[in-house]
Amino acid sequence: MNYDHFFTDAIDALRKERRYRTFAQIERDASHFPRAVWHSPGGPRDIVVWCSNDYLGMGSHPDVVNAMCETARARGAGAGGTRNISGNSHEIVMLERELADLHGKEAGLVFTSGYISNATGISTIVKLIPDCVVISDELNHNSMIEGVRQGGRQKFIFRHNDLEHLEEILKTIGDRPKLIAFESVYSMDGDIAPIKEICDLAERYGAMTYLDEVHAVGMYGARGGGVAERDGVMDRVDVIEGTLGKAFGVIGGYITGKRAMIDAVRSYAPGFIFTTALPPAISAAATASVRHLKASQSEREGQRAQVTKTKAALAAAGLPQMDTPTHIIPVMVGDAKACKMASDLLLAEYGIYIQPINYPTVPRGTERLRITPTPFHDDALIAHLVQALSDVWERLELPYADRMAKESKSRRVALGPAPIPVPVAGG
Repeated sequence: MNYDHFFTDAIDALRKERRYRTFAQIERDASHFPRAVWHSPGGPRDIVVWCSNDYLGMGSHPDVVNAMCETARARGAGAGGTRNISGNSHEIVMLERELADLHGKEAGLVFTSGYISNATGISTIVKLIPDCVVISDELNHNSMIEGVRQGGRQKFIFRHNDLEHLEEILKTIGDRPKLIAFESVYSMDGDIAPIKEICDLAERYGAMTYLDEVHAVGMYGARGGGVAERDGVMDRVDVIEGTLGKAFGVIGGYITGKRAMIDAVRSYAPGFIFTTALPPAISAAATASVRHLKASQSEREGQRAQVTKTKAALAAAGLPQMDTPTHIIPVMVGDAKACKMASDLLLAEYGIYIQPINYPTVPRGTERLRITPTPFHDDALIAHLVQALSDVWERLELPYADRMAKESKSRRVALGPAPIPVPVAGG
């Protein structure tokens, strides 16, 4: 039997739906972030990256790079295996202490990625709680959805940031053990969860809380502890999860919480036990980044200033950005083909890299370009970005902000209210 056609058919289906993903081959320039070299079909070209999750440029910070290089020379390139087999490196132990301190928790546990920390953390926690019910925000990241699925417990989905719907579900569940899983900053729409109010409900109805701060750690709070730190509610959240691969500029994920819970996950989680540990050099670099952002405000202040300027410039040009209270700026296109064309034009003709965001990352009809300004996107780069976007909008005859708002309103009226999600047993 020839199996190739199964795979070619699957790829063809993605192409027909305009969902086939292409990856630009890019070399970051650590000395000139956010500039990079794109290996285009016509050869290398200088570009500016406008969609990186290295939100503060910490991946290029001298302290972080030096910590990685010095530790690699002293300890070698790899970890040597799993932590069970090769032992805990001193560097990873120090990193976990820094992360626990960052969030005001008793302990922390580091994983190889933020995806794994969510998928493994959530699934292990709920498996360890008999008869546990998971209540998950409808816009939670795929890693959280996968964690809930792998946990195999009954689940409920509450409408995004809808406190009334969440409380209805909590009342329905009654006295059974419950875990509320939600994010602080939602990466595609750039909005923020009402953490305090969710904690109020959790305490009232006896639920645990699991908060994903992936897009907030390093960015918000006096020491970069996230939105929960900024809002003064870190102590009310049972489990805080984060990443080392975005604002901290390295790689890895983690959870923090009470010592008993962390120890139980460490002891039972397959995604932790059977995976090679982060190398000492990576751990040392992440520790250097966390320590720096605990003390330094300049990166956060610089980033907020450039985000404000970018939003103002986009608004002045009439470009259809989604109004967000965060550093994430979605510029709405509303069509998969047009979104890809806009991204391709920006890269090929203007030297600007912004990847298209299409289904299934976002719902069909809400395709967008996701812009994430850093402290290093100066005023000249902002002006160039807005001019390039305006040119592309004209060339592709894309809708401007006023028309997009009218179409969005018409769509909501036509569709009517969103259906109320129902509970699903077993993930």
